[in-house]
Amino acid sequence: MLPCPVAELVPHRPPMLLLDWVLGADETTLQASLTIHPGTEFLEAEGVPAHIGIEYMAQACAAFAGSRACAAGGAPRVGFLLGSRRFAMLRPWYRLGETLLVSVTLVYQDEAMGSFAGRIEVGGALAAEADLTVYEPPAAGEVPK
Repeated sequence: MLPCPVAELVPHRPPMLLLDWVLGADETTLQASLTIHPGTEFLEAEGVPAHIGIEYMAQACAAFAGSRACAAGGAPRVGFLLGSRRFAMLRPWYRLGETLLVSVTLVYQDEAMGSFAGRIEVGGALAAEADLTVYEPPAAGEVPK
């Protein structure tokens, strides 16, 4: 199944579908990528501001949940980024032509809440990292456990 287009694993659609590919996933991690090109959302003269990286990581979390749902015969569902306890940006911009490797690792999960360690690398160098807290509400008609 992998690599695969991110659109198969998340409920996002353009222009807010920001990742390009899921490169790999297992029980606790997912790696995705995107390349900054002239049509990239949020592109400014200097590039894409580094704070957009939090959304890149959040969409990788969504793709992780979507990959699990698809493996179980379900479909991707809407989830929410509740926040980040730590978000470190090691550079101010992602430049035109750069390919970003976005990875997330599941740290904790219960029925609806999850915590992930996320990171972004550019050219093999760490560009950003964060701890993200996410929430995926029960599907319509589903009773929480």
